[in-house]
Amino acid sequence: MDETLPTLPQRLPTGHKGTFGTVTVLGGSASDGSMMIGAPALAATAALRSGAGLARIAATRRVLDAALATCPSATGLEIEATAAGEMSAQSAIQILDASADASDALVVGPGLGLSDAASALVLRAMQQDDAPAVLDADALTLLSRMPEPTRDLRASCVLTPHPGEFARLAVALSITGDPSSRDDRPRLAEELAQRLGAVVVLKGARTVVSDGHRSWTCAHTEPVLATGGTGDVLAGTIAGIIAQHVRIAAHPLMRDPTSIDLYEAACAGVEAHARAAASWAREQHASGGMLAMELASLLPEAVESLRASEPGRNP
Repeated sequence: MDETLPTLPQRLPTGHKGTFGTVTVLGGSASDGSMMIGAPALAATAALRSGAGLARIAATRRVLDAALATCPSATGLEIEATAAGEMSAQSAIQILDASADASDALVVGPGLGLSDAASALVLRAMQQDDAPAVLDADALTLLSRMPEPTRDLRASCVLTPHPGEFARLAVALSITGDPSSRDDRPRLAEELAQRLGAVVVLKGARTVVSDGHRSWTCAHTEPVLATGGTGDVLAGTIAGIIAQHVRIAAHPLMRDPTSIDLYEAACAGVEAHARAAASWAREQHASGGMLAMELASLLPEAVESLRASEPGRNP
């Protein structure tokens, strides 16, 4: 158990938007039966608010128009739609392949839906190794339905399940325990991380982060986070920190000494997200009523509070 919270490197004063990385969010759905449009906009906003230089949203036209109206600082990548309004699997995979090559972090899953095309997209995201991927929301449900998730997961990934999503993954992998139990949570997060070779963020009061070897538990219990959209904000926050500070080297000895790894980025993202929520609660003198976009607006100060005191210092 490693209960040390990592610090973030200082941002280079000579940096530009390319220096601080690109996050691409693949999500959102709008078919005749349902519409989930806000989630990718929230994730993209959080990526930018946490310091990423650029954010892009990849979705069908119907989703994209609304998402970019909500987050005009992002740019859009259009995924072709079927006659029913769902994404085309072929187009989605083409966009993912191009995005993985051109991005420093991916967010896959917010509002994505559970269609066959969405499943194909998640599988492709798991199999690519060009960009670290944050798998969230519907991507986790689709992962739990795959026959061999441990074989298919090749990408450097952060998984962000809430207890219900964790339970579905646990059933698929024959992991036993209660993901809502304070006593079980650290062990369960560690076991899932070991089985998948990924970083696991088990959300909830006192969120647990584990890479299977190191584990850290967030001390915060913020009831204001119990509202729709805050999970999308967390996924975008983690991706934004990854885009700025994680550099995946071909060999561990080649790691940039000023960079951090996925586990450290996930811990920092969880802590910044919680500190932003705590700030809102103090300012509003309230334990509920926070909107997810309000949470995102408080991220810059929260992320900055985690930075090292010296530029370029290794955390």
